[in-house]
Amino acid sequence: MRYKSAIIWLSTIISALCIFFLSFTWKSNQLKEQAIKYATTADGKVDAAKRLHFIDSLWKQPVYIGYTLQEVTQYALQKGLDLEGGLHAVLEVSPVEILRALSGQSNDPNFEKALAEASAAQATSTSSFNELFYEAFARIAPNQTLASVFSNSVNRGKISSTSTDSQVKRVIDGEIDGAVDRVYKIIQARIDKFGVANPNIQRLPGSNRIQVELPGVENPERARKLLSGAAKLEFVECYELNEYGGGLNALGAILDREAKAPAVAATAATPAAKDTTANALASQLAAPAKDSAGKAKADTSTGSALSKLFVQTGNGIGVYVKDTARVNALFRRADVRAFFPANLKFAWAAKGIPATNGDEILSLEALKQAEGQKAPLEGDVITDAAQDFDQTGRAEVTMSMNGTGARIWKNLTGANIGRRIAIVLDGYVYSAPVINGEIPGGRSSISGSFTVEEAKDLANVLKAGKLPAPTRIVEDAFVGPSLGAEAINQGYMSMLLGLVLVIVFMVGYYGSPGWMANLALFFNVFFIAGVLVQIQAALTLPGIAGIVLTLGMAVDANVLINERIREELRSGKGLLDAINVGYEKALSAILDGNITTILIGVILIIFGSGSVKGFGVTLCIGLVTSVFTAVYISHILVEWMAKRAIKAGKEKDMTFETFISRDLFKGMNFDFIGKRKYSYWFSWGLIAAGAIVVFMQGGFNLGVDFKGGRSYVVEFTQAVPTDKVKEALADDFGGKGVEVKTFNGDTKLKVTTSYLVEDESITANNTVRTALETGLKDFASAAPKVVSESKVGATVADDILMQSFVSIFYALIAIFIYILIRFRKWQYSLGGIVALLHDTLVVLGMVGIVRLFGFELEVDQVFIAAVLTVIGYSINDTVVVFDRIREEIGVNPDLGNKALMIKTINESINHTMSRTVMTATTVFLVVTVLLFFGGDVLRGFSFAMFIGVVFGAYSSIFVAAPIVIDLGTSSKPKK
Repeated sequence: MRYKSAIIWLSTIISALCIFFLSFTWKSNQLKEQAIKYATTADGKVDAAKRLHFIDSLWKQPVYIGYTLQEVTQYALQKGLDLEGGLHAVLEVSPVEILRALSGQSNDPNFEKALAEASAAQATSTSSFNELFYEAFARIAPNQTLASVFSNSVNRGKISSTSTDSQVKRVIDGEIDGAVDRVYKIIQARIDKFGVANPNIQRLPGSNRIQVELPGVENPERARKLLSGAAKLEFVECYELNEYGGGLNALGAILDREAKAPAVAATAATPAAKDTTANALASQLAAPAKDSAGKAKADTSTGSALSKLFVQTGNGIGVYVKDTARVNALFRRADVRAFFPANLKFAWAAKGIPATNGDEILSLEALKQAEGQKAPLEGDVITDAAQDFDQTGRAEVTMSMNGTGARIWKNLTGANIGRRIAIVLDGYVYSAPVINGEIPGGRSSISGSFTVEEAKDLANVLKAGKLPAPTRIVEDAFVGPSLGAEAINQGYMSMLLGLVLVIVFMVGYYGSPGWMANLALFFNVFFIAGVLVQIQAALTLPGIAGIVLTLGMAVDANVLINERIREELRSGKGLLDAINVGYEKALSAILDGNITTILIGVILIIFGSGSVKGFGVTLCIGLVTSVFTAVYISHILVEWMAKRAIKAGKEKDMTFETFISRDLFKGMNFDFIGKRKYSYWFSWGLIAAGAIVVFMQGGFNLGVDFKGGRSYVVEFTQAVPTDKVKEALADDFGGKGVEVKTFNGDTKLKVTTSYLVEDESITANNTVRTALETGLKDFASAAPKVVSESKVGATVADDILMQSFVSIFYALIAIFIYILIRFRKWQYSLGGIVALLHDTLVVLGMVGIVRLFGFELEVDQVFIAAVLTVIGYSINDTVVVFDRIREEIGVNPDLGNKALMIKTINESINHTMSRTVMTATTVFLVVTVLLFFGGDVLRGFSFAMFIGVVFGAYSSIFVAAPIVIDLGTSSKPKK
């Protein structure tokens, strides 16, 4: 074997990296268990606040070979929300409201009509809203310019009455994109303060939507309010340190007293005399020293309790992040609050100062604003803000205000010359600049030691109040921890059983060489896990299904190789020669089959979302690693076994077959092409029957993500009849459609309703949830409990459905082009595509047919992912046959000689029959495991794969190859 040493070294390096990164998962799980143990109360319950405190105290501290807990958690294998539990949400920034604001709330009838038409068109179009608006406005008012609507005080300096439509479009596009970006940054900042480990937030390309995943969240309502609440920007005057320093001195006295006698109640302490001099406080608080990189050095002094808790930062005080929870608790105490002015409110800085110990120092600003009091100036007066440079070239931020804001700002700055005014967003201080003089006109510049990025961030914060960019949650799903744990058990059980079946099959069919294939399979699973950790991809339940499926498809490669080796041994070659030739000849079919399936995985990653994208990622990784392990690692292992057998004089004992496989398919000579008309009738008859059944049933049972609505998984302590629950909920859901079916057993029901589907507000969520709980009161004896809920808006459902059709279309196009490039004849490409359409239609038709027998399936995103995977698997099988045909007759066959082609193709199919059946069998085994043990979440996926594997093997033989004959040959021999 060539490059043997390089393969061994590469495998060693990859294994070492996988072990290194997987060790973070082990350490992360260990620390999570410690946190739960620390937070478990005497009655066995877990105190969430104590668990979070344990994690916060170590978050910036080194806990594993120099890595902090934050880094360990980041590098650990992440579990998707369907395994971890938590909240998934997609937020949409309303472009309608942004356009209204840019128009100055115009009442122009053409403008209003264009907005209405664009909103209606968005439900069935993949174009952006602004493009739809431009098209509608041009159609409705062909002689009216956009400037006539958008030239106003809001856009002064950007749009004038003489601006062209293209100039106005650039401004509008920039404002909409900027609004989405500001919302993204605001939500990101909120989530950072929410205390969620490894949140995932990303802008969805080509849309005004933002996807958020919050694993481990147990209070979804609080999280939803956090995500959809409007940004609140305020300008608030600050207290200086010398004005409230006496209160800190008094607090220090209490802390010293409690440190010496912790048993003494804090409320019994006598307030210390207030010393308001800055020097008295400075004697206790010193600014932290800085190292050469400018980081604050950790405090290692043994001074007063106050100096251990607070440090001086510029004009105020700061606290190490690990101590923020304690400081918050102190300032909530009534006896501590008594030491400070009644209208003083402490607020944390939005960004921390890095310290050398890995922790951060957060500044604590004292604001002149009592709890619940309105700020003197709010962000709705901002008309524009931007990052700029001052005369010395330093980064600064400029902002301008409307007339009302300019008047208030003039008075506010005039009264605070030489003092600071804080810029506060959502309760966090982003900047507190010193006022150098009264600022008339509403135009201001904020300078300081900003980097360009910091100045841009501050400008974004200021612009957050410029335009109303309301967000609405158009899709969300909450999975409770118990349902996540159940999904993990089902996933791991499926993986384990699939692995066991594959191991038994390989050894039973190929004997001792099968053990080498199984060892390569273990390497494959190990590499998949290691790569998932290294690229920080989340493992989802469909992702586990992808791994299980990869096990079967990885064995496909070994089957192709072993069957080739058996052929070479039968032809009389020596053992080592047969092994080398077998691996060499099988390589092209393995690469073709896996590349076509990888194309499907890439399409799933591009067009899928959530768990479907996770499946695509896992599938692609698994296919790449399976090629490496099956072609190279197994080659080394099999060659090593062969050399040992030769050295021991047992060369003839290594036969790559057992008593089961020895005579199976030997001498097979069936006229497949001659029987193609029967197969055509059977195939199209089955497809027609499925289509008729689905039509009579009123179409497919679409999942929530395709039709919109809300879905709940309800757990009971005992089985309850689904029809009774449906009857009880009908009136509470306003007579709208409601479906109730069992979910993972008789004690869980999945309730789906279209009640208030068009209303995507949090109020509507609460209304539907209340209606559900009211309807379930009839079953109070069974203690119903909602363990999961999801919502998909009607617009998003239309988009997802459209994306699914687009995904299938692109998959077929990509495969057509790839086969055309590899086999150089359009007949091969067309034959492959017809076979794929056949398999897709059979799978869809079988959904309706099995429904006649009470086997109800939802057609959702995961089901479409399965259909795409069937396409990938089926073309994999077809390519094996095509590859053998190409080998027999060359890349430029005489397609005009029909008799010769029929004879050659029949021989090719018969020669590859063992491989076709065996590859289908391995995948069939693991898919069967998924069907019976994967749970209801994967039921549709497993069923589609189950049918697809059977008919994928069938179509490769009876559809794809015959199509090549019928579309590209003539009955007359070519002269």
